[in-house]
Amino acid sequence: MSQPDTQAPERRTVAIRDVSFGSGVTVVEPTNLYGCTLGDDVFVGPFVEIQAGVTIGARCRIQSHSFICELVSIGDDCVVAHGVMFINDLFETGGPARGRRELWRNTKIGCNVSIGSNATVLPVSICDNVVVGAGSVVTRDITKPGIYAGNPARRIRPL
Repeated sequence: MSQPDTQAPERRTVAIRDVSFGSGVTVVEPTNLYGCTLGDDVFVGPFVEIQAGVTIGARCRIQSHSFICELVSIGDDCVVAHGVMFINDLFETGGPARGRRELWRNTKIGCNVSIGSNATVLPVSICDNVVVGAGSVVTRDITKPGIYAGNPARRIRPL
């Protein structure tokens, strides 16, 4: 039986660094925020990661355990519920981009958009005034206001 490796691992801590904060922002730690911009009166719950270059509009709520990757912009008055995952790599080469950022894609969320718990949002554009149901997978642009749900997410009805 081989001996366990006793070399200490590289340790990284959660951090809030290089963030542009609007007024009245609330952040519940632990969170990992870096290189992003948060508008006025934004709320960020615990266990959230918001990566570099992300822009969150005014009066948005980002609930716990959500992940917002690079190349995402979110408009004003939006809710990102618990456990929502944004993805910027579509595995276009059959596997992960592995640091080849040119393969990543943008996601643009309009204003007054609510994304339900445990939804997954691929690189898409979502227009204003949309509700995405819990557990949905958004694989295509959403161009008409309404309620969308399912995998893939489809329009259920207008708002």
